[in-house]
Amino acid sequence: MTDTGTVSDPARLGARAARDAIRAGRLAPGELLEACLSRIAARDDTVRAWHFLDPALPRAAVSGLAAGVLEGLPVGVKDITATADMPTACGSPIYRGHVPGRDAACVAALRAAGGLVMGKTATTEFAAYTPTETRNPHDPAHTPGGSSSGSAAAVADFQVPLATGTQTAGSVIRPASFCGVVGLKPTFGTVDYAGTHGFAASLDTLGVFARSAGDAALFAGAMAGWEALTDPAPEAPRRVRIIRAPHWGQVSAESEALVETAARLFADHGVTVTDTPLPAAFEDLLAAQELIQIYEGRRALAWERHTHGDKLSEGLRGHFDRVAAVPFTEYRAARQAQALWQQRIDGMMAPGEVWLTAAAPGEAPEGLGATGDPVFSRVWTLLHVPCIALPMGRGPKGLPIGIQLIGPRWRDPDLIAAALWFEERRGA
Repeated sequence: MTDTGTVSDPARLGARAARDAIRAGRLAPGELLEACLSRIAARDDTVRAWHFLDPALPRAAVSGLAAGVLEGLPVGVKDITATADMPTACGSPIYRGHVPGRDAACVAALRAAGGLVMGKTATTEFAAYTPTETRNPHDPAHTPGGSSSGSAAAVADFQVPLATGTQTAGSVIRPASFCGVVGLKPTFGTVDYAGTHGFAASLDTLGVFARSAGDAALFAGAMAGWEALTDPAPEAPRRVRIIRAPHWGQVSAESEALVETAARLFADHGVTVTDTPLPAAFEDLLAAQELIQIYEGRRALAWERHTHGDKLSEGLRGHFDRVAAVPFTEYRAARQAQALWQQRIDGMMAPGEVWLTAAAPGEAPEGLGATGDPVFSRVWTLLHVPCIALPMGRGPKGLPIGIQLIGPRWRDPDLIAAALWFEERRGA
């Protein structure tokens, strides 16, 4: 999705285009805010991207914004992340109406960078499995993905140019693909997780949604304080490796074809492209990630289970019941496999190399009872590598499908540079 908006239509501007217009004096932050609020008012009965939005709060804040790289840009904050002046309900009746009284680290950082918090975007229950009522803005009969459902939908629907997300399995990459926006999951730990409700501490990663790779990097870099990430220049990767990810048999023909189209674009512009299989052991890492996620989730939500178990969804209770009898030694073995393959993948990925794979099995499934399968994200979340989903095409029902680029840990600026280079040549 490209920054095709103009100042006469501020809600459709991407983050950098809006910031440039603000800096040039062609657009006031208040004008951008009102354009976004108007878009929300017109569309959110259909999309339902927000758990909390009180226009009085951003209107009161817009005159006192800090000077910084985000320059008054409206931001949606996923509703598992604490905000001092807004409820943080975590998609659960347990926390309905709960106002933490302090900002999470990432919210404090984005405010310090000049970002304007619009409201709290809808999330699945504790960013886990039970869907919210958010709909895909391209077709409300289809899921937007999850768990960062509201953030992906709000950015895709031009309600805000930026929104935060979190990923424990595939909760940034998959909804970005389903909604046709850019989703960036940085290297684990890039953006501080303090103040965001945890589910699986060894997997939970803060990410972002935007309408271009440059906008995503600007936002993530601002929250992380990583200057090289905030303003990278396009650069061709040294090599691209096509990855037939674990459980590749689940990929749709359309999604696989778009991966191959992306590979040809790289090759047609002089980039070396290889197609070599992953070690067979990668198949086992899917089970390790799922065990870690549910095992740690059950521990992290111990208070909620013991004191408000009747308010947890039946599905979440069922997931926790599955691991209740799992011995600690089995969890430890999964964590050891995680640590081993984190070291190995560092050696498998050369500097400047990018891996190319599917972002999701296909386009967004019909129905709102599930958020889609994170199968093509689980391993990369487990291994803490940076990933970015880029819009690439459409499926048979006309819904977006993205591709996924993966880079070495802590080489996020290189990954973004490659994504920017790709966007330029794809004509994004």
